[in-house]
Amino acid sequence: MFRKVLIANRGEIALRILRACRELGIATVAVHSTADAAAMHVRLADESVCIGPPSATDSYLNAIAILAAAEISGADAIHPGYGFLAENADFAQMVVEHGFTFIGPDPEHIRIMGDKIRAKQMAVELGLPVVPGTDGPVSGDDEAIAALARDIGFPLLIKAVAGGGGRGMTIVHGEEQLRESLRLARYEARMGFGDDRVYLERFLDHPRHIEVQVLADRHGNVVHLGERDCSLQRRHQKLVEEAPSPVLDMAAREAIGERVATAMRKFGYTNVGTVEFLWQDGEFFFIEMNTRLQVEHPVTEAITGVDLVREQIRAAAGEKLGFTQKDVRFEGHAIECRINAEDPRTMVPSPGKVQAFHAPGGPGVRMDSALYAGYTVPPFYDSLIGKLIVHDVDRAAAIRRLDRAIAECVIDGIPTGLPLLRALFAEDDIRASRFDTGWLGRFLERWQG
Repeated sequence: MFRKVLIANRGEIALRILRACRELGIATVAVHSTADAAAMHVRLADESVCIGPPSATDSYLNAIAILAAAEISGADAIHPGYGFLAENADFAQMVVEHGFTFIGPDPEHIRIMGDKIRAKQMAVELGLPVVPGTDGPVSGDDEAIAALARDIGFPLLIKAVAGGGGRGMTIVHGEEQLRESLRLARYEARMGFGDDRVYLERFLDHPRHIEVQVLADRHGNVVHLGERDCSLQRRHQKLVEEAPSPVLDMAAREAIGERVATAMRKFGYTNVGTVEFLWQDGEFFFIEMNTRLQVEHPVTEAITGVDLVREQIRAAAGEKLGFTQKDVRFEGHAIECRINAEDPRTMVPSPGKVQAFHAPGGPGVRMDSALYAGYTVPPFYDSLIGKLIVHDVDRAAAIRRLDRAIAECVIDGIPTGLPLLRALFAEDDIRASRFDTGWLGRFLERWQG
């Protein structure tokens, strides 16, 4: 097992990793920007190292500074959390080459799945169902591309090869829009990702977003831990996640889970990963794989009792999984709500000082947050400041528990998304699970006025 782990992240996920390390008896090193000097994970870590000014580019994305911090602190492993450098294959390779252990998958797996074209090709090779579309980046004259588009059918998506996190996608409803949409999509891809390659894919008009969690060690053992339903999202950014999905029965759940586990075994994958699908009319379509811990991992932990961060660390240290697929049991229903520092009516970020903070509690309630009264939320990073997770015997009971927990949650001093969450779970469609990936966007148009 590792002696000391450097946590290359910030906020609630840094605190989550720190807690797992502490329970495993591992010392921790927190890295931080000057803006995060008073952050909770910095205050609680065994050691801390400042790696740069507030800009993420100069701190949390500065691979050289992070490696230097690992060297001077004597860390033997680096946990990237999620976001920042977590899915950067070059960083993972640098970690390994400098003699540290990267707590995550092998760099080559990150590299393959980080390229949307290669990921889709690999999914086909591994036997996963994919959305109909082009086999690679589109090229050629306008008529040749239009012919490809007609074969796929409208509406379709233009997707950036290097895109991710819901960015780099454009919907095209008809052939008359195709040429201009391609031009704009390539420009946005070049500006946003430094790569103007795009490909075409069928647009599903009422899908659910369903993802399968996998866990693998370095001894060939792979298990799936069920699925999560992440369909409540705005502009492809998730807001609410739940497990299990209300639209799948046990037979469908076991079938897709085993199919994913078999694919990952064939791939030689290690550590945690999430294979994401769109699901529509009973069919699954692979969209991408996230080669890291997910923001929404707590709902899987709640229904399985598996500590995913602890298992990540154990797997990276070379230990075997302590259980097999037949040992995995799914109990009850869990829901996670992301709480953002933003005005829910305008979605404008709202950094500032937290005057008062009270986390809800009681049976089946978990709050993952690095907030405390007097903490100042900086304006330089993602607006996620907390995750409220509830677990109960079934979905209806979980929603009632969530209603109670939201009412107990107090964050004073800055606007947050709590009013939006209260409004969401008052909706009949949400309580009855009558929604798709476009539902939240339509709701916000009405709710925001």
